[in-house]
Amino acid sequence: MVELGMRQPIFVHPLSPAERDALVDALRAKEAFSLLRAQVLLASANGLKAAQIAATYGCSDQAVRNIIRAYEARGQAALTPQSKARKDQQAIFDPPKLEALRALLHRSPRDFDKPTSLWSLTLVATVAYEQGLTPYVVSSETIRNALKRLKVGWKRAKHWITSPDPDYEAKKNGCSG
Repeated sequence: MVELGMRQPIFVHPLSPAERDALVDALRAKEAFSLLRAQVLLASANGLKAAQIAATYGCSDQAVRNIIRAYEARGQAALTPQSKARKDQQAIFDPPKLEALRALLHRSPRDFDKPTSLWSLTLVATVAYEQGLTPYVVSSETIRNALKRLKVGWKRAKHWITSPDPDYEAKKNGCSG
């Protein structure tokens, strides 16, 4: 009879010769991440329980179980770290929204009832949200990264603003008309 709260031991599946060879090769990895994972998986394949493996390699038994589950789900790919980048940020500015952001920056903030004619990153984020380009007010860094994807530096973008004044260019360049 199994007591409540007792976990069933978890082991990696029986390894094929090719899988075992790949894990043995990973023991020579330069990255500690890959080395530890290979050690844990080989120990599990040799019948050691998570707690025993954790004590041997100085990690928690939950970390051992996570490594085994990752290997079961992703195979050899579990020996390399996954990106820690937020997945939701990558889709905020898809190509059409990037172009809409570019168009927004070619207009004056006054067109959006703002009390200034100069854009700031915070103001761009606010107006992008108000115009439905983003689901929430994003950070200044998200706007900066979107501009990078457009291959536009922020300093350049700040100077896109034009004025209806026919003498605007001359005044902007410091010439008198």
